[in-house]
Amino acid sequence: MASQSDHKATIIDGKAIAQTIRSEIADETRHLSQKYGKVPGLAVVIVGNRKDSQSYVIMKRKACAEVGIKSFDVNLPEEIPESELISKVHELNANPDVHGILVQLPLPKHINEEKVLGEISLEKDVDGFHPMNIGKLAMKGREPLFQPCTPKGCLELLSRSGVSIKGKNAVVVGRSNIVGLPVSLLLLKADATVSIVHSRTPDPERLVREADIVIAAAGQARMVKGSWIKPGAAVIDVGTNAVDDPRKKSGYRLVGDVDFEEASKVAGWITPVPGGVGPMTVAMLLRNTLDGAKRVIEK
Repeated sequence: MASQSDHKATIIDGKAIAQTIRSEIADETRHLSQKYGKVPGLAVVIVGNRKDSQSYVIMKRKACAEVGIKSFDVNLPEEIPESELISKVHELNANPDVHGILVQLPLPKHINEEKVLGEISLEKDVDGFHPMNIGKLAMKGREPLFQPCTPKGCLELLSRSGVSIKGKNAVVVGRSNIVGLPVSLLLLKADATVSIVHSRTPDPERLVREADIVIAAAGQARMVKGSWIKPGAAVIDVGTNAVDDPRKKSGYRLVGDVDFEEASKVAGWITPVPGGVGPMTVAMLLRNTLDGAKRVIEK
């Protein structure tokens, strides 16, 4: 038998899986266009000029073009009044060519995020953050119109890698509205036994060590050590943290919330950072937009 040090986890290649999903979406989009003469439309709203938000948005627009989804670009100034942003959202709600509306977060301080997101039409909430969508996600026997993109991507990575969820112990590290909370609800819907570890959990290591599935989304670089991982566990690392690296031209590199070097010697499956969850988030956004469009077009 190979010694522990020889063990190498199966790398879950999010880039490759996302590419497969994108080509499935491109096929379906082509079919819609040929049969009904209509294509899905995604409006991406960006307020201000945060560098990171802009690069995300460019990536999303490029991804749309690649699969044949029409993107509507809405670039608004940093100082726009909240009421104007809301009327812009209402305009997009009323536009029949727009099937998905995405407001890039974070918004400037003077704008109430909750209020703006609540104004997006339920049928177009491709981010899945409308309280009604999250509420349905939390309830047994109810289905939201859209599942949030990153959590949905995490579960898709597991299922496409042949990892079964039913009856497994799953631990989610982090309880954010964007990932931690919704991914724990999705795992629960998939019949896992779910624990959530957060900043007030006294002994996170003890809980993580019992997990067959670990989803790390705490935003703490390499917080989850290799010694925390149960041998053979599936590890999905949602974290993207910049750490100083003088060898890189940029002066930094990206690492996850899991110590990849250590964990890949113990885990059964693991996602790399970058190239794991990131590409899947965008693929799920495209999937949600297509599903929203099909609901309307195929009526």
